[in-house]
Order: sequence, then structure tokens, then C-alpha cells
Amino acid sequence: MAASVPAAEQRVSDDRSPEARSPGHGLLGVTIAVAVLVVVLDQLTKWWALERLVDGDIDVVWTLRFRLAFNSGMAFSQGRGLGPVIGALGLVVVVVLVVSARKGTSKLGAVAVGMVIGGAAGNLLDRLFRSDDGFLQGRVVDFIDFQWWPVFNVADMAIVIGGILLVVSAWSGTRQPAQ
Repeated sequence: MAASVPAAEQRVSDDRSPEARSPGHGLLGVTIAVAVLVVVLDQLTKWWALERLVDGDIDVVWTLRFRLAFNSGMAFSQGRGLGPVIGALGLVVVVVLVVSARKGTSKLGAVAVGMVIGGAAGNLLDRLFRSDDGFLQGRVVDFIDFQWWPVFNVADMAIVIGGILLVVSAWSGTRQPAQ
């Protein structure tokens, strides 16, 4: 025979899903999954480049070739020698984006933020672990070369595409019809 629980002690169940209770909660998982995927792809492709391109370039198609290069600066090789500053800035960007991702409102925005976080983290890992010269002195491994554009990597692609998607997400969010 089951014991009766007084009504005052009964818990009121909340039938809403966790996503409905906290709007950004489910989207944070999307952001984290995308960021992890980008970091893994970035580091695997850099490992491949370091192993395979030591003996020379690989011509792929048209002007696309794989060529090993190392960047001590930031995008387009600007800021050479400022590795620690660039690395610290990258770390701040990652932390700010992770905190802001908790407030996400769209899946596109969550994917975009995940791409930027993953790209920044991938390049930050290079700065942290690819040097014997000190903290954040490592150079970023680049290997995708169109020969008419600066050499880049998967992390760089993720940052640029993620940034574009963030703009699209913000723009489409402002264009929602009033309800």
C-alpha cells in the first residue's frame, strides 16, 4: 500500500523541456559541439600539414596548393612579433564568446559563435604549444595557399565564416515580423 504524501509536500512538475525553461541552454550545446569539431579538424589538418608538407608543396587544382607556412602574427601576417598580445586577445575573445553563447537565441547564431570560438581556440593552441621560446610565442601553422591570397588554415576559415554567419544571424534576427 502506497503512502499518501500531503499536497503541500508534493512537487509540482514542470512539463516544459529544458530548452523551454532556459532559452540558451540547448543552443549552448550546439555552440560547444561546433567549437570542438572546428578545433579537432583544425588540429588534425595542421598535424597532416606538418607531416606531409615538410618535403614540399602539393599542387591541388588551379592555383590551390598546400604549402607549409608559419605565422607569428595575426591575419594576413600582420603584427609579427606580437604573439603574446595576439594570444591574450584571442583568449579574451574566446572567454567573452563562451559567456555570450549562453544567451543564444538562434541555431545559426550558435553555430556561428561555435565556429569563431573553435577557430580562435585552434590558433591559440598553436601559440601555446608550438614554441620553445616562451608563453604564447608559438607560430600558427598555415598551409592552404591560393597563391593570390595570404596562406591560411581551417581555424582561419572557421573564424571568417563564423563572423559572416554572425552578421547574417543578427541581420535576420532583426528582420523577424512583429508578433
